[in-house]
Amino acid sequence: MELHIRGVCQPDADGVPTLEKVSITIPKGIYGLLGPKGAGKSTLMRILATLRAPAAGSVQLGPTDLLGRNEEIRRSIAYLPQECGAYPQLSAEKLLDYLAMLKGFSQRRGGRAAVVEALLRRTRLWEARKQELGRCPPGMRRRFGLAVALLGNPKLVIADEPTAGLDPSERACFLSLLGALAEDSIVILATRVVEDVSRLCPKMAIIDRGEIPLEAETGRAIAELRGRVWAGTLAPEALSAVARWHAVLSTKPSGDGVAVRVLSEAVPGAGFASAEPDLGDVYARVMALPGPGTGRRVR
Repeated sequence: MELHIRGVCQPDADGVPTLEKVSITIPKGIYGLLGPKGAGKSTLMRILATLRAPAAGSVQLGPTDLLGRNEEIRRSIAYLPQECGAYPQLSAEKLLDYLAMLKGFSQRRGGRAAVVEALLRRTRLWEARKQELGRCPPGMRRRFGLAVALLGNPKLVIADEPTAGLDPSERACFLSLLGALAEDSIVILATRVVEDVSRLCPKMAIIDRGEIPLEAETGRAIAELRGRVWAGTLAPEALSAVARWHAVLSTKPSGDGVAVRVLSEAVPGAGFASAEPDLGDVYARVMALPGPGTGRRVR
């Protein structure tokens, strides 16, 4: 089963395109949608979650029109926004049980209780099930949001900036849970964190200013830069001269100098050595392409 997004357009309140003819094919497994703040990620995720209708375009999950907006379709979708609303005075166990009841899970023969327990264990919240959600740290609340989203075994899981604001241990925990879901579902990880996509997603797309300049297998996109990325440390005053002739992918302070990664077909100068490319280099290269409407898609 695949998710087919074709020609999706969405203007903002002033008529400026937020999404401009977005077309992506997303297979089963975990798929990364990488882009900066304001790129259109959340707008697209809300359309896929059937919370917003696009001005144009189509979205199909297998043979099913996802924009039909009926309840059967919505039951097959799990949407996890960055901020998950909750009743702070209730425990994770009580609130999940209540939400499961609203979703139609019956308590007959302990069925609903078994579902709640299984989801709390799956999201590693069972030991904290009696704790009030308002007293839980952000990572635990995010995992509770995932438990809610998973009620009903969805075919499509949409996670919008799920690791924003999490500490490293909670981030690793959440990504591990998200990766496990990809065995049975299509999971979309929409994020601005390059490392998350590099770690989890065999396929990905980059979104920028409402367009998709790159859709690729993650490993292949990285491999295509092999032999073209160079790293060196320069004096700060020498950086501008290098940037004049070569595409600078990244810079960071290093002692008294600046560590630089450069994209070039040949050695850019003394002090540079060939470097193994990574997804950060791919992202930097794509984001440096000309703006929307200029045929900027990388093939």
